[in-house]
Amino acid sequence: MLDWPPRLPLPTVIVPHSVSAGPTWLATDRLHPAPSARELDWLNEQGSLTRRLTALGAGRFAVEPLCEGWQLLRDDECAALGAPSGSEGWAREVYLHGAGQPWVFARSVATRVALEREPFALAALGNRSLGHLLFSDPAFAREPIEACRYPAELLPVAVREAGLWGRRSLFRRAGLGVLVAEVFLPALWRADAARR
Repeated sequence: MLDWPPRLPLPTVIVPHSVSAGPTWLATDRLHPAPSARELDWLNEQGSLTRRLTALGAGRFAVEPLCEGWQLLRDDECAALGAPSGSEGWAREVYLHGAGQPWVFARSVATRVALEREPFALAALGNRSLGHLLFSDPAFAREPIEACRYPAELLPVAVREAGLWGRRSLFRRAGLGVLVAEVFLPALWRADAARR
């Protein structure tokens, strides 16, 4: 059996079940209270978020990796990936920077079982954009976007704030599913407002 990404030990941190359950995701037209028109425009972006952030930042875009490795995936992630609760997967968390500031927190996951069947270089991305890779591979099909108010306890401490809008999409290629969640940080809304 292919052992890629490399088999690393599971983290020793025990995640409480309340956090393990994760957020409740809904179609963007079912959110209540509804996001503003500007927020919906970003939440429903069908193209590459990397491209849109690069344009907003006048070309100043960067990916800052925060952490990645094997871990037990949250219940909401397992459900979206069609995997049993408590499945192990590769998780990657990054900031997407525009104009030198973190504008988006992103978390991408795929199950170990799927990665062993259908290898994909999640562990080799470094400071490259996963979105660019997904959108440049026509074999990936994107499923509908879902959104929520992302739980503050699931965000990095430096950007932890209640009520931030997040969205997620599942990208499928053969037997592989890559679930990408993106949380829009306050600095993005300020930059977007300044451009209008």
